[in-house]
Amino acid sequence: MKIAVLKETAANEQRVAATPETVKKLLGLGASVAIESGAGAGARISDNDYVAAGATIASRSDVIGGAQMVLGVQGPAVADLPGITAGTIVAAILAPFNDRAKIESYAGAGLIGYAMEFMPRTTRAQSMDVLSSQSNLAGYKAVIDGAEAYGRAFPMMMTAAGTISAARLFVMGVGVAGLQAIATGRRLGALVSATDVRSATREQIESLGAKAIFVEKVAGIEGEGAGGYATEMSDEYKAAQAELVSSHIAKQDLVITTALIPGRPAPRLITDAQLASMRPGSVVVDLAVDSGGNVEGAVAGQIVERHGVKIIGHSNPASRMAPDASALYSRNLFNMINAFWDKEAKAAVWPADDDIVKGIKLTEGGKIVHERLLG
Repeated sequence: MKIAVLKETAANEQRVAATPETVKKLLGLGASVAIESGAGAGARISDNDYVAAGATIASRSDVIGGAQMVLGVQGPAVADLPGITAGTIVAAILAPFNDRAKIESYAGAGLIGYAMEFMPRTTRAQSMDVLSSQSNLAGYKAVIDGAEAYGRAFPMMMTAAGTISAARLFVMGVGVAGLQAIATGRRLGALVSATDVRSATREQIESLGAKAIFVEKVAGIEGEGAGGYATEMSDEYKAAQAELVSSHIAKQDLVITTALIPGRPAPRLITDAQLASMRPGSVVVDLAVDSGGNVEGAVAGQIVERHGVKIIGHSNPASRMAPDASALYSRNLFNMINAFWDKEAKAAVWPADDDIVKGIKLTEGGKIVHERLLG
């Protein structure tokens, strides 16, 4: 089985879908690996590093030619897959809700599209979960970026010249990114608080030593979504949360927002009026900016200032830590391939009734097949 790894072409994308470590593991299974020249440059991996691991380096068309599986970070357009044949698997972050036309083109070309971000949130698939591996780094990076922009010390410091108070950090949305942001903020010495629409996260927040900020005694909470994701809140809950958050946000030095709802625009968590209530010099980091943003006025790819508050809207935050992000993402891909590897055939076999295969397969046989994209 030939596996192709492509150089990413999307703006701000420095990650790569294979590292020398995973190349060796794939070769150990019995696969051959061809990598487009320059694919690892953004992650500080040279072509020579890949050659030393046993991969073949070639042009894009030569890499794709004869491959049974193409690995990418962000899903390539069909036009960027010269020589690809019907029945080839393309495994990447395909973002079907943002780019339906690309998924339709995959179907039209007869490709089998595997959306890695659709990986089921199950114990069996945990090691293949790209959203978790990348969000973990994004949560860490958000605190580091915020601390740099804040320009003051995070921990309380007692000196002969007096005491410097600890920074106050508020995390909104306690998924993987939010939990890592809490942990990182605590390690840096900040006073950390956090909130989420899912009541089950209270224990997680407190276990990390942060203060849980929750709306109490309000009916109609709909935050417990399938697979651990948040869903829409009731109107009553939204109003109560807005009131609670407004009073809390005004006292914070750094706020990090991480709330995403799969297949929908990011929910608005912070309004312009709430920004105006914050002290000048405060910082907000919006990790959902690429999906519309949690913060009013946030701009993807920019740092803007409103009412004296800096709003950080870095696009693709995981890519800003490309070496580590690539290491984790490529392991997710390898773990998936390894789980379906047939030693005798020296190829991956993908049972149609398997829950992982059904969870990630978007197109096959010239059609869109995923239930979330039908109808």
